[in-house]
Amino acid sequence: RIDHQVKIRGFRIELGEIESQLQAQAGIQDAVVIAQSATGGQRLVAYVIPSDSTLADEAVDADVQNIFRADIKAQLQAVLPEYMVPNQYVLLDKLPLTPNGKLDRKALPTVEVGAFTREYQVPRTELEQQLASIWQEVLGVEQIGLNDNFFELGGHSLLSIQLLNHVRRQGWVASVRDLFQHPQLGDFAKVLEQSSDRTELIVP
Repeated sequence: RIDHQVKIRGFRIELGEIESQLQAQAGIQDAVVIAQSATGGQRLVAYVIPSDSTLADEAVDADVQNIFRADIKAQLQAVLPEYMVPNQYVLLDKLPLTPNGKLDRKALPTVEVGAFTREYQVPRTELEQQLASIWQEVLGVEQIGLNDNFFELGGHSLLSIQLLNHVRRQGWVASVRDLFQHPQLGDFAKVLEQSSDRTELIVP
């Protein structure tokens, strides 16, 4: 499946590996994963055919569909590293095919770029505001909220090191592991708050 290998946040990913994990889940008939261009780099999108085809119907309650999506994602998070878990899950009643009967990846519906961003929550504390400013500088993103995920905004291993260098210059202590385990700004801010080695905030 070399033809379906992509590079996301510095990691080489076999899309077929993710597809296999999706197809193995109960309640999923078929699934395809692609990398779609978005702000800050490519994002993984999963196109899922539920065993119950009515789930893909636009008339179905959005909450029911969101619960189904959340369950899919939770199962993937249990078996795949975070960088291999798709950002978006599109429910379809069937996959588009070419006249030859093969999957037509180009005919898959495009996910709007805005779907990759989370509902904005303004940073409240001085620490959160300082951390948001650092993320903006490192990621080149204009606005960062408490719910934003460092890696979903284009962060990768090299940028994570840059981020931690900025963080340490502010007198906080954190590791790459802390960032991978708590990639949302609000959660990462709590890690810094709880750091016993934290010194007084240094304003650059």
